[in-house]
Amino acid sequence: MTSVFKYSVLSLLLLLSFVASSQGETLLLEDSESQVLKETNIERPKLVFAIPINEAINQANLFVLRRGLKEAIRKNADMVILDMDTPGGRLDICLEMMEMLDFFEGQTATYVNPDAISAGAFIASACDKIYFSPKGKMGAAAVIQGTGEDVPDTARMKIESYLLANIRVLSEGYRYRTEVIRAMFDANYELIVDGILIKPQDELLTLTAKQAFTQYGDPAEPLLADGVADSIEEILNQEFGANGYRLERYKITYSEEWAKWLANITPILLGAGMLFLFIEFKTPGFGVFGIGGIFIIGLFFISQNIAGLAGNEAMLFFALGLICLGVEIFVLPGFFIFGLLGLILIIGSLLFAMTDFWPGQGSAFSFELLQLPLLNLVIALGIAILGALVFARLLRGSFIERTIVLSSSLNSKEESEEEALQGELIGKHGITITRLNPSGIIEIEGKQYEAHAEINYIEKGKSVLVCSMDNFKIDVKELSI
Repeated sequence: MTSVFKYSVLSLLLLLSFVASSQGETLLLEDSESQVLKETNIERPKLVFAIPINEAINQANLFVLRRGLKEAIRKNADMVILDMDTPGGRLDICLEMMEMLDFFEGQTATYVNPDAISAGAFIASACDKIYFSPKGKMGAAAVIQGTGEDVPDTARMKIESYLLANIRVLSEGYRYRTEVIRAMFDANYELIVDGILIKPQDELLTLTAKQAFTQYGDPAEPLLADGVADSIEEILNQEFGANGYRLERYKITYSEEWAKWLANITPILLGAGMLFLFIEFKTPGFGVFGIGGIFIIGLFFISQNIAGLAGNEAMLFFALGLICLGVEIFVLPGFFIFGLLGLILIIGSLLFAMTDFWPGQGSAFSFELLQLPLLNLVIALGIAILGALVFARLLRGSFIERTIVLSSSLNSKEESEEEALQGELIGKHGITITRLNPSGIIEIEGKQYEAHAEINYIEKGKSVLVCSMDNFKIDVKELSI
């Protein structure tokens, strides 16, 4: 028995030692294979995403840069390069574009091809590297008013101080960039490098490609440019080698050009769309105003989401809101809950479509995030309300009103009969077909009308009296029995 026990223990120890040695060999083999893989592994080509910044710096270019950076982030690009040719533009848009570049965690660069003037110079300075085409020019970045006039001295000094602070932060690690950019917007600043006068006082600096790539200091370093090349491909060949990169270009399609233009009139689109839908909901059937309202709101969504970067959630919620309103109006009139839910979904979808979310940056709401969407929505509501008042007051008794207003179109197509019937309905008795909550449907002499309870709610099946008529509704009160 003792012998059997000893042999069993010995066999177990041998088995364990064999397993341990096998695992050790396996680990050594795995380590050795990993080392071989590391030694033979070929690094994947760098993904470089090129975004065009052309023409004036305005909302259109802001639109392009925002969507381009989001696309680069989604594709895990290693580098974004701005293909720039601009005479300058709005300072507020310029600062916003400079801030946008911080959302991209990879390397950023600008290719001055051929001009980065005024606001373009500031945007280029916010990038990690600046390259020039052989005919490239960058500078002349003095702050002026939109009318072309000079900014008052106090305001100009404040703006230049803020810009200079931004440039200092962005230019850390670059020997000459802060001084060079300052010389581009501060006419009083004299730029001297290595005892050489680059820019005298009372002038603004504009560098050519040759000047920007001139070497100064010890060790020698270019004044501003990281390189001069005939194309973006040539720059990338110098940086990563001929097979070390993969270039993708952000292409602006014809539809995106339209969307850029439409983005500038967002409040007008929202206001006109809501006004048309309001008129449609107050008229029988479904006609030109409903089609027009949906079309205009559709243009609004196109202007906000043409590049497909914000997703389709806003459109889905807007469609659900329209469905809820349809249920409230045509299926359960006066139920109120579906109408309220529909309005919440529609307003929420409009705000969501205008809110600027960035990939990987979280989705926490803040006042700054909702400030511009809320402003646009308020302007749009103002346009819709003002248009409704104009429609209700100025067009009273006109051919347009007699054609589309509910009270006239439900009764007769002929003007004289419509006016007579409007007067005859006042004082008549009817019965509620649905609950007036406070709006609903009543029946008078075999015909149905949309009505509004003057006081509180009126249950289904109650007798009512027509008290007055407005352009869009019949006002009734419940009769006591």
